[in-house]
This record gives sequence, C-alpha cells and structure tokens, in this order.
Amino acid sequence: MREAVPGAPGDAEVSPRTARRLGRLRRRDLPDGLAVREARSPRARMLGLARLDDMPADEALLIPRCGSVHTFGMRFPIDVIFLDRRGELLSVRREVRPRRLVGARRAKSVVETRAGLADRFLAAGVATPAR
Repeated sequence: MREAVPGAPGDAEVSPRTARRLGRLRRRDLPDGLAVREARSPRARMLGLARLDDMPADEALLIPRCGSVHTFGMRFPIDVIFLDRRGELLSVRREVRPRRLVGARRAKSVVETRAGLADRFLAAGVATPAR
C-alpha cells in the first residue's frame, strides 16, 4: 500500500517505509512545490536513502557536513548535488546507480534526488548561485 508523505507538497504517493523515514526529518520548502528534507542526526545521515524503494519527485535529501556519498543499499539511481561551505554549487553527478561511491573536493554538503531531477531542484534554489 502507498501513502502520502506527511507534509509533502502535493501529498506525493510513496511507500510506507519512505513516508516514515522522510516524515521524521526537518523540512525546508522551496519554490515550485519542492521540499528538502535534512538528515542531521547520525542515524539519518548514515541511512540516507538506503533500503528505500522510492523517493518523492518533489523532495530531496540534504546531508550537511558531507563531501561524499555511497549508494550501497540503494534500490534506485539518484542525482547528487555537491555544495561548498556557502551552499554554492560545486558539481552534479547524474544517474548514480546503486553500489557506487561519489564525492567532490571542497564539498561540505550533499543533496540527493531521484535520478533526472537535479536540474529541477537547482532551478528552485537548492544551491546558492555562485558569486
């Protein structure tokens, strides 16, 4: 059975496991009905999106104080947005498949989205424009 993520824009339909995991995380709303969930606790940071079957198209996961991510335990490909200490865009890795390790020099936080959605979150302001 699918259910809505609590507080998700448009009540995106996702699996109960995804709804529970994301529903516990702090949320920051972006324009265009998008939202970023923040993985701040050690447990949330360690789990990330591992073992989830899906991710709402209108949500992303921010992992602060992070310069690299792994996709071991992932069940779907993701786009990874690397940000510097000011929240400015450093690079984007697209279509990162499960069982991979990716990172960026100077990255201080990472945003994970479903594959193919990085540009949508960048346009909505998930990263600060470079000065």
